[in-house]
Amino acid sequence: MTDVQNQPDERGIEIKRTGVTKLFLPFFISDGDDVQQVAAQIRFTVALVENLRGTHMSRFAEILTAWTTRPIKIPDVEKILLNALEKLQTDFAAITLAFKFFIKKFSPVSKKFSFSPVDCEFIGELTRGERMKFTLGLVVPYTSLCPCSKEISDFGAHNQRSVCRVKLTFKDFENISIKNLVHLIETQGSTEIFPLLKRADEKFVTEAAYQNPKFVEDILRDIVIALRGVENLAAFEVECENFESIHNHNSFASHKEII
Repeated sequence: MTDVQNQPDERGIEIKRTGVTKLFLPFFISDGDDVQQVAAQIRFTVALVENLRGTHMSRFAEILTAWTTRPIKIPDVEKILLNALEKLQTDFAAITLAFKFFIKKFSPVSKKFSFSPVDCEFIGELTRGERMKFTLGLVVPYTSLCPCSKEISDFGAHNQRSVCRVKLTFKDFENISIKNLVHLIETQGSTEIFPLLKRADEKFVTEAAYQNPKFVEDILRDIVIALRGVENLAAFEVECENFESIHNHNSFASHKEII
């Protein structure tokens, strides 16, 4: 059969990224001893030289399907990209795996066991002859309580659920722990979010937040300080957003840094 994709192209344009998006596959994600099956949404692309008309779209699914039956650790992302360089005859490949990872949590007083979902992204970029550039994306929820509201009120203070969105780029991706990074971030808020709370737990977290009021700027700065202490981190981007409970808007702060 005629291979139309391999036909020459004379327009002289090298394509930086071409491939597949919104490909959904099941994977086993390994975070230390914790292995979870996830449904991942995938963006998988390569560079295409100027003299070829198209890339081989079916090969992206072939490469990924081979990884659906074994646990994937972060260093395995580089192996996937190396496979793409060879099978698609290119010098650059990139992949994003987006999925929900569940953090095991115990309520603070009753010690009831439950799972807290965190949105994760594995983002890998590989140029032939170089090491992979790896970025971990996380969306971590927590509670924030307004210091101004507490200060001016005779009793009570408004609080709300909040999130931190981070993109963490690492120098060395051998020993990265999703669980530890989530815990590092969520504990910078007024208090943690717990998916299962009994009465005694609700009392505990309500009072804990009241005793630890923070503006969105406070939380952002505390997260930045915490991330500066993370081993092997090369750069990071942080966004904090409070879903305000008494305002018709959200509060927002962001920061970028190269370490």
